[in-house]
Amino acid sequence: MRTRTETARHPFLSCLVSPSELRLPSGNSVSVPTCRYRLKLWRGKPIADTYGRKPVLDFHGKAVFAEIAIVRILQMAGWDGVWVDTYSRGKFRQSMPPHECALPSHAQDLYDRICLANGKRIGGCFDVFAWKGPKYLFVESKWHDSIGKKQIEWFEVALNSGVPLRSFLIFQWSIDENEKG
Repeated sequence: MRTRTETARHPFLSCLVSPSELRLPSGNSVSVPTCRYRLKLWRGKPIADTYGRKPVLDFHGKAVFAEIAIVRILQMAGWDGVWVDTYSRGKFRQSMPPHECALPSHAQDLYDRICLANGKRIGGCFDVFAWKGPKYLFVESKWHDSIGKKQIEWFEVALNSGVPLRSFLIFQWSIDENEKG
């Protein structure tokens, strides 16, 4: 049974599976917490821009990408957070594009510190950046793909910048088989 402190950490603890082993550029290996989650396909009116054919999902009757679904799940658990949309050159989003938002100063400071240590590059930043009080969580969304070289490099830079391993999660999602057409 999980304690109240553990469940307050983030809402994905109940769906944790075996951690993902990542081999870092330094040669070290790290076990990254990993969860599995099932999401529903969107069956409503198609959206115009799918960002290169990203799956459009249904989250409580709204068309969203997986990254926005993750943000919404975190918000429902009392966290705040954003999709770090590196596809659009580092925009932060809490809703579907074209909506943009800014980070609060404490989160912006951490994000900037990691990017600076990463040679001023935003590429590789995990998809979702969330916070609740003094806690931070970086979530990498994965469907059929695996974590890439840029994400692993960014992850190691973030660890070396003082972000603890418990502040990272790989979110492996699948489409709910009962929802396929």
